Amino acid sequence: MGLDETDPGAGPVTVRRGVPVGAERRAAELYWDAFSRKLGPALNPPGKAVLFIAAHLNADRAVCAISGGRLVGLAGYQLGGRALTGGSASAVLRTYGYVRGLYRLPLLALFERRPAPGQLVMDGIAVDPDARGRGIGSLLIEEVAAVAAEQHCREIRLDVIDTNPRARALYERRGFTAVRTEHTPYLRGLLGFGAVTTMHRPVEADEPRGLCAP
Repeated sequence: MGLDETDPGAGPVTVRRGVPVGAERRAAELYWDAFSRKLGPALNPPGKAVLFIAAHLNADRAVCAISGGRLVGLAGYQLGGRALTGGSASAVLRTYGYVRGLYRLPLLALFERRPAPGQLVMDGIAVDPDARGRGIGSLLIEEVAAVAAEQHCREIRLDVIDTNPRARALYERRGFTAVRTEHTPYLRGLLGFGAVTTMHRPVEADEPRGLCAP
């Protein structure tokens, strides 16, 4: 199930559910390109980080944009207790070693978001820089919204950092509104941002909730 958008001179973009088999490394590279500044202190060096993300992807917790047979964008979401990116504490320690891995665990814990009853939590959007400006971000958001409606969620929630105004502007255009901002000046030096804004978008659904039930 997907949406098509044709960009003259660029070919069609198809949005589909799930990371295609064999594209896990590519998905991890896009995700890392989008979020390396935030995740770097916990997952660097880059080569090891990409391999870790690829090895622990939950491929069914993404919607993806394909153009010319290539993955050019993806958006992750958390539903039913599973998010796009995974990896247990023991997996972190195995990958980075006990001493170097131990201090990474509290950093990773900073990014954990638990949905409230009736929520689908969106886990960021990553689009290939060469494919930006083609409406791919909007297509991905609307496909996530379709997932939320099918699962009878009441709203979609996401968090956006203060150093990413472009992403916030996109979310606002697609119907998200800010509900609160948490100021985190103590993270600016370490992670590069000093505030996180939570945004919600309602989902029109009157049926009893499915996976989003409390």
